[in-house]
Formats: sequence, structure tokens, C-alpha cells
Amino acid sequence: MAREGLRYQAFSRRAFILAGAQGLAVTALGGRLYYLSIVNGEKYKLRADKNRISVRLLAPVRGEIFDRKMRKIATNRRDFSVYLIPEQAKEVANTLTKLNRIVKISDRRLKRIERQIKRQRKFLPITVAKGLDWKTFSRVNVDMPNLPGVETNVGLSRFYPSGQSVAHIVGYLASPGENDVGRNPLYQLPGAKVGRQGIEKRFEEELRGEAGTRRVEVNAVGREIRELPPRQEALKGQDLHLTLDMDLQEFTLDQLGEESAGVVVMDVKNGDVLSLASAPTFDPNEFTSGISSANWQGLLNDPRKPLLNKCMTGQYPPGSTVKMVIALAALEQGIITPETKFFCNGKHRLGNNLFHCWQRNGHGHVDLLDAISKSCDVYFYEIAEKLDIDIIAEMAKRFGLGQTYALGVDGEKEGLVPDRQWKRVIQNQPWHLGETLNVSIGQGAMLATPLQLAVMTSRIASGNEVTPRLIRYTDELDFDPNFSPMEVNPLMMRLMRRGMEMVMEPKGTAHDYRRSKSAIKQAGKTGTAQVRRISRAERESGVLKNDEKPWAARDHALFVGYAPAENPEVAVSVLVQHGGGGASKAAPIGRAVLDKALELKDKPALPPVEQGEA
Repeated sequence: MAREGLRYQAFSRRAFILAGAQGLAVTALGGRLYYLSIVNGEKYKLRADKNRISVRLLAPVRGEIFDRKMRKIATNRRDFSVYLIPEQAKEVANTLTKLNRIVKISDRRLKRIERQIKRQRKFLPITVAKGLDWKTFSRVNVDMPNLPGVETNVGLSRFYPSGQSVAHIVGYLASPGENDVGRNPLYQLPGAKVGRQGIEKRFEEELRGEAGTRRVEVNAVGREIRELPPRQEALKGQDLHLTLDMDLQEFTLDQLGEESAGVVVMDVKNGDVLSLASAPTFDPNEFTSGISSANWQGLLNDPRKPLLNKCMTGQYPPGSTVKMVIALAALEQGIITPETKFFCNGKHRLGNNLFHCWQRNGHGHVDLLDAISKSCDVYFYEIAEKLDIDIIAEMAKRFGLGQTYALGVDGEKEGLVPDRQWKRVIQNQPWHLGETLNVSIGQGAMLATPLQLAVMTSRIASGNEVTPRLIRYTDELDFDPNFSPMEVNPLMMRLMRRGMEMVMEPKGTAHDYRRSKSAIKQAGKTGTAQVRRISRAERESGVLKNDEKPWAARDHALFVGYAPAENPEVAVSVLVQHGGGGASKAAPIGRAVLDKALELKDKPALPPVEQGEA
């Protein structure tokens, strides 16, 4: 009995220990379940949802760009595309062969598609073709039963209805680079584009808009199963309104023909840039769809540089178009009066150097108004001998030369208004008087853009510190900039305006004998800027005419002007690169553009129109 009692006691202890261990295990398991389901339940639920729910971005519609009459300069149009989903195609090669009979797919594109199929998951779509016309797109849709794995889509792509007319202003869109992709997740979306050049680049953030989002349920390998609410729609980008008049822009480009040239037209009362025409130009739509290598090389190798915006990026010697500024500096310094006369025999000696007038036999005795209307160089050499270059530079800057204006178009250059400090810093040399004589006729180191020359002319015409603007941030039509009056004696300004009127009258360098007497009176100034040094031997044997020289050795032709002469409304500057004489080549363009600008200015704004739909 005693032995039985001991065995019973040992069994009871083991049972108790075992039961205790089981109890502890059950307690620990319950605690763990409580910890996972109650304490951290919400956290793990969210993690599970994230594995199951994916957030996808919705691309916004890009903002549009309008001219001053609400016509579309840059818009979005339907883009018909075709995709391939490899896992839905029984035989990818066979499907592509059938599709190729409808949509022409290049060998290069086919190889790229094959590489993409190997690289990415089979249920993800691959772009086969974009920018299809409606007829081709319809044929693909009709033949869909025979094209397993092929899907069609109607999206949006950028379109420039005026094409080449605005290329240098609006720029274009292109595929984003690595830096762009890191900057904004929107650029990771298939078919995403980013602004390159011009307003498209400068106002990329405003035009781009804000992405929307949608929640989709996906399976373990990321395949989309269904969309879940809520859906947040994307916000369209901001529209931009420009001061340009597209009728005037296209008229101006027509006037330039095949020339390499730049023309700027401004409203002298409020600074609106009405036209900013640079030729030759290019089609920005080619860049949006992907420019061919041959066309790209053609643009790069064209000596007339179609990719260069000659109105703002091109810098040229202004020639005689700056003589009013030189004259004002001399009048203000008391070096001359309106009655001061000099004798021009065709050349001016300074030490051992001879400076020549464009009129080989000279102009005879000329006063200030004669010197401006006939563009006598000797008169300005005489002034320059008594003028300090720093005084000339200060007056030139007052009239808008040597600075930029932030119109919103990249690549604008400052030009160059040389002075003593500039030469000391850049060339570490002192200034020489002979250089002042060259600057007095717009040659030597002085450089200006057509935009700066238009600003200079607007300030002379109005007497105010007119500043150009290209972007209208609101829809106001009666913008009053309240420009400050120029800090120049108004009597002297009137004298300059009279000299510019005489340029357009008989004996003036820009007089057009064919112009009707009833035509609106204009004021202007011609300029012819040499691009090469004329040797003594050539002068003795006879200076070659422009049409006897290679294109790149011909003079630049320039003209600045405004109209009506009595009450100026619009100003123009014209540069024809290697065009020859300002009077023969640039002045006719300037006169025609001024007349057209006044004609269009009186027309009321047009209502919005729909353009560019395929």
C-alpha cells in the first residue's frame, strides 16, 4: 500500500506540471493572439491592405496657351494609340505581324517591343504605336477579334495649331530625363512629357497641373483586379495668355520669307509684345511626336540656325539704329546743339586712322537732323571725339540696351554696351578713342538684340520707360502699366522723333517713293552693320557690293520705327542677318509690318475658337 501511495503521488506531480505547462502555453498563445489582434490589429490590417490595394496616379490635362485674341497657340488633342498585352496574345509574333498590316511598325520599333516584352511582366501593356490617324485607329478597332492581346486607347498629346509660327516662343515637349523623373512622380507615367525650351519649359510647373489618384485592388503579383473608391480626379494645369497677335506673327514671318531674321513688334503704350518672329523656324509638333534623326541633323547644320531665337538670343551690332541715343548723349552733355553742323567729305581722320562714311563722296555740310535722316557717319565721328564712352554707355542703358526683360522665354541675352570698366575687366586693357568712334555708329564691341532695339524705339516714341511683357497673368484688356517718364529733356526727345520722321521723307534713307501720301505717317531709322573689316586695298579698288560677297560676309540689315508718327502706338525692330543694306532690305519689312500692326490693332478681339482636333 505504501508503494502504491508513493507511485500515485509521483503521477499527480507529473500531471500537475504537465497541466501547468499546458496552461502556460495556452495563456502565452492567447496573449500573443490578443497582442496581434487587439493591440496591433489596426496596424497589421493596414499592412495587409497595402499589400492588396495599390494607389495609381492620374495624369492631369496640361494647361493651354492662348494669344491676345483667345486663339489657341498650344493645346491638347486626342491621341490614338495601340498597346499590346503579351499574356493575352496567344502568339505575340503572329499578333504583331497581323497588326503590322494595319499599323506600319518599323524594324527598329519591333526590336524595341521584343526587348520590352522580355524585360517586364507579361500582363503590363506595351506601347506599339501612338499618334495614329482616325482611319488607321478605326481599322485596328474593327479587326480587334483577330488581334488577341491588342488594346486601343484615346489619350491626349500636345499640339501647336500654328506650328512653326510660334516655335521659338512656346518651345516644345519631350520625354522626361532622369532628373525630371526624380523631381516629380508624374514623369514616371507612360507617355509623360516635360517642357523643353520656351514658355513650355519656363512655366512647366504652372502648365503641368496636379495629379489625381485612384485606388485599385491588385493580386500578389501586382495585377489590377478592380478599382476601389474614393477616386481623386487630377487638376488641369493653368492656362496662359500671351500678348501676341497670331495674325501679325504669321504676317511678319511671311514678310521674312527665306531670310535669316528677327522682328519684334511692341505696343508703345503698354509694352505688349505683339509679334516676336524669328526665321527660319521649325515645327514644335515634330519634337512632341519624336523628331527623326535626319530632320534633327538638318536643323543643327543649317547655317541660318533655325533653332536660334534671333529676337532674344541673337546679338548683333546695331549699326546706325543707335544714332539717336548717341545724339541724345551729346545734346545732354552740351557737345552739340540742334544747329551744330559738321562737314562730311566721306571720311574722318583720327591720328593715323581713317574712319569712313557709308556715303563714299560725303554728305557735305550737315546738321543734327540731316545727320539722322541721311545717317551721316562723319557727323557722329565728330561727336564721338568729344564724348566719353561711359556717358554713351549710361545713355544706352537708359534706353534699354544691355539688359534682359524676363519675358518667360529662356535663352535671352543681354547684348553688350561697352565701357571702360568692361574692357578693363574682360580684356585688361585701357579704352581707346577710336573704339568710341566705332561705337558711335553702332559698330565695334556694341551688341544688341532685336528685342532691345524695339524697347529703345518704344521709349523714344513714347518718352516713357516702356518695359516689354509677353505673358498676361489675368484677362485684363486695359492694362495700365504707368511707365515712368524718361529722364531725358522732352525737347531733345522731340528732336529725335523729328529726325526719325525725316528718315521716312524724301532724301531720308528709308523713304519709299511708292508709298501713298494718304498712308499713315511713320518714323524710323535704318542701319547697316558690317560683319568684316574692309581693307585699304579693297577701298582703293572699290568695296565689293553685298551681292558680290558670300552670304556670311554680307552686312546685317536693320530698321527701327514706329507709327503713327504724330501719336505713336506700335514700334518695330527688324534685323535681317547678312541681308545687305538696311534701307533696301530691312526698311520695307518694317514699313509693311507697322501698317499691318495698326490695321490689326483696330480690330476687336475674336471669340474663342476650337482648333486642332483631328
